[in-house]
Amino acid sequence: MEDIIGRVKETFKSQFGNDFIIVKSPGRVNLIGEHTDYNEGFVLPAAIDKSIILAIRLNEIEKVRLYALDKQQASYTDISGSFSRSEQDWPNYLLGVIDQLRKNSYQTSGFDCVFGGNVPIGAGMSSSAALEGGLVYGLNQLLELQLSPVKMAQIAQQAENNFVGVQCGIMDQFASLNGRQGQALKLDCRSLEYENYPISRDDIRFVLCDTGIRRELAASEYNIRRKQCEEGVEVIQQINSDIKSLRDVSLKTLWKNKDKLDDIIFKRCKYVIDENNRVIQACHDLENDNLNAFGRCMFQSHAGLRDEYEVSCKELDLLVDIARDCTGVLGARMMGGGFGGCTINLVEQEHLKSFIGQVTNRYKQETGEETKIYTTKVSAGTHILEQAPVK
Repeated sequence: MEDIIGRVKETFKSQFGNDFIIVKSPGRVNLIGEHTDYNEGFVLPAAIDKSIILAIRLNEIEKVRLYALDKQQASYTDISGSFSRSEQDWPNYLLGVIDQLRKNSYQTSGFDCVFGGNVPIGAGMSSSAALEGGLVYGLNQLLELQLSPVKMAQIAQQAENNFVGVQCGIMDQFASLNGRQGQALKLDCRSLEYENYPISRDDIRFVLCDTGIRRELAASEYNIRRKQCEEGVEVIQQINSDIKSLRDVSLKTLWKNKDKLDDIIFKRCKYVIDENNRVIQACHDLENDNLNAFGRCMFQSHAGLRDEYEVSCKELDLLVDIARDCTGVLGARMMGGGFGGCTINLVEQEHLKSFIGQVTNRYKQETGEETKIYTTKVSAGTHILEQAPVK
């Protein structure tokens, strides 16, 4: 990371000059709580030690001048009036922040920014949220906007929803901005209230194993699952009008109304209710420093995603099965929307090398494909590395 910080600084100096601040904005993993966010439930993400580094300064010329270090590409946008999306795609994650600040009636200004990082793209660690959140955080400092942590996350999410055009939830931006060193963050997706829970063991690593599968099916099936949950709520609302989402439905109530629900709808609803309860249980396990019990919740989560929500795939199931057989693995599950992507694994440091070797060899042997493996630690959320402008 020091190398990336140095390259970002030197590139900024060569592109735009001196007097800039440095922001470090991390990626995130979701430890447990999948497909609960749009049901107004709970999630348990954590910021990680893979980050985007941004050098930022105000330029007083009503232009946004950007340089993406990893792509070695520049972008220039006049923001003195209205402006539209960039054809380059990547600048839109940053331009969207300016767009949404304006639409929320906050002061804006032209700025210069160079960024680079080591958050893998497409591996489920939310590189886009790290980029959006990093810029919001930096502009909040430079423009003295006095945005709350919740408001910064909302602005970053709106940038992706309304300007980039990706309908993500708020978890990614919230976790990146508000994570704490050595702690997971339990987020209430209805109220946006949050609590931190300690991950006390320094020898624990969260390891992502990438299936290499990217399926368009995920987007369409996501919409189907969301509709199925809404259908379940509509049925139960006929009995109890106070029910607003699956967050309000207990397992007892669901079972009581099973005969009124289609079997598929029942399974979808049961998974979401169980998963919300697992998040709550997992937080108790962290409070009690019981990572073995926490890991069991992860395995149970995967079983629910596989059998009841039906968003897993054979490659994800294989990676979880391999992990279950490895010494030093406390828990594993698929992470993200499903039908591909990564598993997240809770692994003891002393067994990390053996785990990586077994996963790599068995996955290759059984699928003929390689798996990329990313090792992470829980880290601090977005923050200023250089409190004063760099000369």
